[in-house]
Amino acid sequence: MKWDDSKNWTDYWEQLRAALLEPKVDPALLEASLRDARAKMPVPVLWLLGKTQSGKTSIIRALTGSETAEIGNGFQPCTRSSRVYDFPAEAPLVKFLDTPGLGVVAYDPSDDMQYCEAQAHLLVAVMKAADSDPAAIFEVLHSIRGRHPEWPVLLVQTGLHDLYPDGFKHAQPWPFGSEPLPEAVPQDLRRAIRAQREALQPLPGFAAVNWVAVDLTLPEDGFEPPDYGLEALWQAIESLTSLGLQHQLGGDQEVQDLYARTAHSHIVGFALVAAGLGALPVVDLVAVSAVQAKLLHSLALLYGQRWDRSTVTEFLGLAGAGIASSYVARWLSRAVVKVIPFWGQTIGAVWGASSSGATTYALGKIAIYFFERRKNGLNVDADTLRRIYAEELERGAAVLKSRLRGQA
Repeated sequence: MKWDDSKNWTDYWEQLRAALLEPKVDPALLEASLRDARAKMPVPVLWLLGKTQSGKTSIIRALTGSETAEIGNGFQPCTRSSRVYDFPAEAPLVKFLDTPGLGVVAYDPSDDMQYCEAQAHLLVAVMKAADSDPAAIFEVLHSIRGRHPEWPVLLVQTGLHDLYPDGFKHAQPWPFGSEPLPEAVPQDLRRAIRAQREALQPLPGFAAVNWVAVDLTLPEDGFEPPDYGLEALWQAIESLTSLGLQHQLGGDQEVQDLYARTAHSHIVGFALVAAGLGALPVVDLVAVSAVQAKLLHSLALLYGQRWDRSTVTEFLGLAGAGIASSYVARWLSRAVVKVIPFWGQTIGAVWGASSSGATTYALGKIAIYFFERRKNGLNVDADTLRRIYAEELERGAAVLKSRLRGQA
C-alpha cells in the first residue's frame, strides 16, 4: 500500500494497527527502506577534536542530556583512528565523531575528513583552559581547514575551575562573551584563555571561527550550576549551523521533566526517518508504520510500561479519533516543503514526506501523555489526547522545516 493524496487516513491507521498488533514486516526489506530514508535525511556530524580528558564527553552529555554511562557504551569505531556516537542510537539526530589521543600519538585527519565530507558538520575543538601546550590541536585544525576552508570551527575552552583561586565560585552572569575579558574572571584564567586564542591566529580558511568558555561538571563536583556556559555553547553552535539542533535535542524550554526531554530526542529522530521514507518516490505505508511502531515500543520501555496487546489496544482506541480528526496534515505537508526550494521542486512525494514525519512526531507526543498518565496511575482523557495530537502535528511540521532548511 502506498501513499495517495486521494486516500483516506483509514488506510494508514489500519497499517499502524497491524504493525503494532500483528507485526509481519520483513526485517531485510525494512532495513533497505531505512537505508534509503537516511540517505534522504543525512545526519549532521559534530567533529570533536581534543586531547584525552579535555571535556569532550562532558560536552556530549550536556548537549544531549544523556548519561555518562550511556555515552561511554555508545561509541563505535568508524575509521582507523576515531569513534562515532549516534544520538539517539536507534534514530540518530546527530553524530559525534571523537578523535581520541591528540598530543599522545601522531594523527592524520584524512580518514575522518573522508567520513565527514558528505555530511553537514561542525568542527568542535575542545581544550582545557589550563592546557599550556595546545599545539597538537592547532596543527590538526590547520590541516583540516587547509583542505576545507568553508568548514566553520567552534573552539571550546573547558575546565575553567582548574584555574580558580581557592574558594572562588562561578562568576555570574557568565562573563566570557566580551573582549577583553572583564575583571570578574580570575587573572590566571584570563591570561590562559587569551594565550590560547592568540596562539591560533591566523587559522586558514574563510568560514567563521567562534570561541566559547564552559565549565561542564557533574552535580557532585560542587560547582553551581554544573552546566556553566551551556547556553552560550548552544548559541555558538546555532550561530555556526542552520540545523536547529537545540530545539531538536531539547524540545520546548518549559519542559523540565527528564522523561519527556529524553523522549523528545527519540521522537524527532524517528520522525525524521519517517519523513525520509515519505520523501522516496514510492512510499510504503507498511515501512512508515513499522518505524512508528518501533518508536512507540521504545517510549514504552523508557517509561517502564508494559507494551502488551492490552496496552496497545487501549492506546489505539484513544488515539484513533485523534489521528482521524487531523486531516489538516494535508495542508501542513504542503506548507513544510514549499519553503524548501530544492525539495519543493524535485521531490514528488510532498504529501508523504511531511505528513509521515509530522504524524510520527505527534504520535510520539501523545504516547508521552499516555505513558506518563499510566505511570502515575491516572486516567487518560481522550479529548486531551486529541488536543495534544493536533498541537504537536503543527510542531512536528516546524521541526521538519528546520532540519530540511539546514540541508537545502
